[in-house]
Amino acid sequence: MTEETPEKEPTVLDLFKSATRDWASFQKFMRSVWDARRRAEWNQSLARETAQAAVLESSAEPVTAVDFPWRTVGAFVLAWVGQALLEPQMRMVVISLIFYFAAFGIGLWAYRAGEWSLPSLPSLWQRADPFSVRLIPLGLATLLGVAAFINFGEGKFTWLNTTLWLASIALLVYSFWIRSLNIQEQAQPAAQGSPRSWDLGWIEIKVRNFDILRDKWAKWILFAAAIGIVIFFRFAQLDRVPSEPFSDHAEKIFDIYEITSLGNTNIFFPRNTGREAFQMYWTLLVLTIFKTGYTFQSLKLGTALLGLFTVPFVYKLGREFGNGRVAFFALFLFGVASWPNIISRIGLRFPLYPVFVAPMLYYMIRGLRAQNRNDFILAGIFLGLGLHGYSPFRIVPFLVIAAFLIYILHTKSGDERRQAFFWFLLIVIISAFVFLPLLRYWIAYPDNFGYRSFTRLSSLETPLPGPAWQIFLSNMYKGLLMFNWDDGEIGTHSVTHRPALDVISAALFLMGVVFLIARYIRRRDWRDLTLLVSIPILILPSVLSLAFPNENPAMNRAGGASVAVFVVGAVALDGLVTSFGSGWKRKVLAYSMVGILFTGVAFQNYDLVFRQFSRSFNDAHWNSSEMGRVISDFEDKYGQTDTVWIVPYPYWVDTRLPGIWAGVPNRDFALWPDQLAQSLNYPAPKMFIYWNADPDTERLLRELYPQGVITRYTSASPGKDFYIFMVER
Repeated sequence: MTEETPEKEPTVLDLFKSATRDWASFQKFMRSVWDARRRAEWNQSLARETAQAAVLESSAEPVTAVDFPWRTVGAFVLAWVGQALLEPQMRMVVISLIFYFAAFGIGLWAYRAGEWSLPSLPSLWQRADPFSVRLIPLGLATLLGVAAFINFGEGKFTWLNTTLWLASIALLVYSFWIRSLNIQEQAQPAAQGSPRSWDLGWIEIKVRNFDILRDKWAKWILFAAAIGIVIFFRFAQLDRVPSEPFSDHAEKIFDIYEITSLGNTNIFFPRNTGREAFQMYWTLLVLTIFKTGYTFQSLKLGTALLGLFTVPFVYKLGREFGNGRVAFFALFLFGVASWPNIISRIGLRFPLYPVFVAPMLYYMIRGLRAQNRNDFILAGIFLGLGLHGYSPFRIVPFLVIAAFLIYILHTKSGDERRQAFFWFLLIVIISAFVFLPLLRYWIAYPDNFGYRSFTRLSSLETPLPGPAWQIFLSNMYKGLLMFNWDDGEIGTHSVTHRPALDVISAALFLMGVVFLIARYIRRRDWRDLTLLVSIPILILPSVLSLAFPNENPAMNRAGGASVAVFVVGAVALDGLVTSFGSGWKRKVLAYSMVGILFTGVAFQNYDLVFRQFSRSFNDAHWNSSEMGRVISDFEDKYGQTDTVWIVPYPYWVDTRLPGIWAGVPNRDFALWPDQLAQSLNYPAPKMFIYWNADPDTERLLRELYPQGVITRYTSASPGKDFYIFMVER
């Protein structure tokens, strides 16, 4: 199948440029006015020239500064100071607003003067979609999809229905996939008239190649260093930050264990109000490869890897909104940021939101820009996969609708609108096939599938604390402020009541928003508006917590927005860099400033994750790992754990967690006070663990076992001591 040549409707300006390029061109133009045949040839030639110009159009650098960019630097410094005044130890709101408004004013002055210029967006392509489809593979895909849908009726993955499902997806992709050249290779052909390498002398070749290699090696070294720093932030101290699991982790470990031990290959896991299946099978794969067992570490390693996998697509998305420099800035800012780092370390499904948002958004934006059908196929695959990951991702289909509406409203021809509608249907169809198992479960068990979401959205579990529209507006206001003001009060995935972003990233983000709005007003490019609109849409899972407004902002449910937020900040930073100009002294100054800013970003985010979050999280969660070591010591000494129990106490440790630490992931060690007498049926040795503020349990155990010995375990965390009651005979 051949690919259509990119097309662009010639304008009057194109006609003028072509006719006045030289005297021969002008003569051809004049003859074409009176000769119909020559006029047709002229029109064809003009169309080819215009199409080639559209392909060869490059992302030109902004006009470089002649004088030192005082306005640009001043605007950024004012924004940085304004954000610093919003840190928890300062909180000078009024003064901060004064600084920020001054920054916006001076920044817009610099933008209007061409000093702080945003990077040029990549070229828009015009290419006609052939609307072709391979009917036989499509028919087979439909039949296999229907068969898989029927076989998913029991709510479990089996070899039969999974094979049918995957085969239907493969055939569906094949039926719509078209052969096309690599976009970057098409967009950057060799310029006509450039000297060939074999036309140069060997000395010139050597010098030229040396310069090229030097630039390439410098870029690769910087890129490798950035990736190394990102990997460090994702995996450093993973065994200690965070150090203790909580009840949700126990639910996950039990679900994963039951996949292998009981064959519960569920499509949707109903335990604990219901969970999508992706993390369970992903963690099972991780613990199998890395031999980490059914442990808290397996959960954390799995989610940390997911957080790392998001980074390349943030980089790619940065290129779609600028250039390689924007991509590099977005990679670093996102990679070291505390927000995506923390939600990737918890060991829960949180990073499954951004890890699928990033590639879906990237392929959708690139597809609309490059008019490439295959990108929409990939976007549909990631959209469908994301729906298997984490329930907040269910808002992403609305982002797809919004993006296509924005695109269609900015197109001028009916053909472009028809193409866009076809591509939208393509994303819907592909994602529906990928979503098929969960769609079948949703139809069979709608209450289970939607329970958790509806308990937050409606009065299903608790009455709404006020009119829904008022709560929504209040939540949206708080949600939009979380980046620069307050990230909420949920300490399991954030450093509470502080901005979600570090000082530098937060200042860049707000400046980026202002400049993107200004550029959209000036140029009306649908990509600017799509990037801006994506942020409030992607925080909606947090905002829509109408029944529990105190849960908003929630960094986990708003995690998808982090992808767009850091791209906005990277766009602003690129404009700050280019404002210094193109001379080598200016470049040294500009990139030295970037190095200082990145150092500040890294240091603050390191402090947020490895000191502040680590300390607050550990203080708030019980020391189940120490109880697990006590149980392991008992097993090492006596060869069994059947006669070990933990006596529950209100708001104390989840009695399943110590067993997970001890390598017993399938047992709840709870023995309630009114059940203690049942322990008499078991032979010694026996061990009971109970809370240090539970005198009733101590009294009951002394009555049952007068010969028992009590030991107080002194925890490494103050206030978390517990008692051990041993019965050895």
